[in-house]
Amino acid sequence: MTTPQEKAAAARKAAEEAARVAAEAAAAAEAAEREAAASAESSSERPPSAAAQEIAAGYAVEGAALELGTVMVDGVADPGARVRIPLRMMNRHGLVAGATGTGKTKTLQGIAEQLSRAGVPVVMADIKGDLSGLSEPGADNDKIRARAAETGAGEWVPSAFPTEFVSLGTGGIGVPIRATISSFGPILLSKVLGLNDTQESTLGLIFHWADQRGLALLDLKDLRAVITHLTSPDGKEDLKGIGGVSTQTAGVILRALVNLEAEGGDTFFGEPELDPPDLLRTAGGQGVITLFELGQQAARPVLFSTFLMWVLADLFQVLPEEGDLDKPKLVFIFDEAHLLFAEASKAFLQQVEQTVKLIRSKGVGVFFCTQLPTDIPNPVLSQLGARVQHALRAFTPDDQKALSKTVRTYPKSSVYDLESALTSLGTGEAIVTVLSEKGAPTPVAWTKIVPPRSLMDTIGDDAIKSKALTSALQGKYGQTIDRESAYEKLLASVAAADPTPETAPAPGRSANDAEDDSAAERIMRNPAVKSFLRSAASAAGREISRSLFGTRRR
Repeated sequence: MTTPQEKAAAARKAAEEAARVAAEAAAAAEAAEREAAASAESSSERPPSAAAQEIAAGYAVEGAALELGTVMVDGVADPGARVRIPLRMMNRHGLVAGATGTGKTKTLQGIAEQLSRAGVPVVMADIKGDLSGLSEPGADNDKIRARAAETGAGEWVPSAFPTEFVSLGTGGIGVPIRATISSFGPILLSKVLGLNDTQESTLGLIFHWADQRGLALLDLKDLRAVITHLTSPDGKEDLKGIGGVSTQTAGVILRALVNLEAEGGDTFFGEPELDPPDLLRTAGGQGVITLFELGQQAARPVLFSTFLMWVLADLFQVLPEEGDLDKPKLVFIFDEAHLLFAEASKAFLQQVEQTVKLIRSKGVGVFFCTQLPTDIPNPVLSQLGARVQHALRAFTPDDQKALSKTVRTYPKSSVYDLESALTSLGTGEAIVTVLSEKGAPTPVAWTKIVPPRSLMDTIGDDAIKSKALTSALQGKYGQTIDRESAYEKLLASVAAADPTPETAPAPGRSANDAEDDSAAERIMRNPAVKSFLRSAASAAGREISRSLFGTRRR
């Protein structure tokens, strides 16, 4: 039996042992904390992954470049592994694609900003009104600055950019922009009217007839007057002279025109017509960004996208050959590009392909923006040097088929499983490949996109209206001009054909001579005839020269 003294001694010994164990545990915990801190510090200072650096090496640029973002590997962005597009390669065209809500618009906004800073004008379709924030500085907060640091844009500061707001036709909130029917041409107009191939060729013959007779087609009422004349009893012989044009087909075209006019399409066609140099301006050394909004044409988005193609064709006609430049003269961005190609005729698709091929030498770059790369016809897709692919959604068999096709169009990658990557991208992330300065495709890069510097929101209709009213373009395009054209000339010719009361013959002349003189005098006195003779003399009998899309050559 132990004594109380022995029990106390044993308790003291146990307490000492417990204190020792506790001290050792505390020391071990402290050492572990120091090791963890040292590991974290070492981790933050360690060089970027070899894979990210290897990919980034393919994007090294000696000249000026646009910063898209930084390489991501295993979900981690490496701020030192930059993904760039050489500025001199921006006229080799490109594609920005991805499902709704994946960040396409912000990518386009960032590209437009950097082009503007480089002194390159930009033309953009702002179908949803999301890009008006380009005219105002962006919000400055910790979240934006953290993303800027992750994407290699440590010098990020909120900035505004010179922006013009223009509308298709006179019903919008921007400066009204128009095109004449004659300049628009039969192929593009057929796309707007939804005509089939036969009707399109018929419309081309009608344009040809009007050109030959010096009848200017400025607005819808001019073309309507020409078709009405050709389908009337007085115009039957003219219609036969065109060759291969049936009254029924001409009637279908006329009804399509009437429907377009009833839906407000007449506000777009007319004068003053857009002057392409107004899209090539700079302000304070920065390129002006021209934003086109639909206005009252929201119900006809095909008209909107087709008009942008007309602008591109018009630029092709007026710009000189430039070859390879250090930076493009203009970059043209088609948003919702699927509208341009949906149900397009073979002739239209051929002209788009030809335009994209040839306009590069004029110093113009074209970027298409859409949800699926398969929205773009293969002959056009093959001309696009840069690819920025945001997340795809594969919910249906058709989606899966489109995904598989997209994967096959990218260079092989040993770092990423592209089929998995394209469905796993987060908002503001994209799979990128572009052309290097040598013209070779760069390695595939999972890229965290740099945030825009301007406002990532709309500025509101009132602010847009205010900016449009104070624009230098308002005085040039604000008021519609309706000068004498086909409608007035044909109307005058009908009035001239009405019978007039007979007059007594002059003494010494026969009644027949008087009738002949009276008819000749009536014809020569007619203002339409005088105007036509002046036009014929000045044109020397030549018809309007046409080129891409059958548009008028300036």
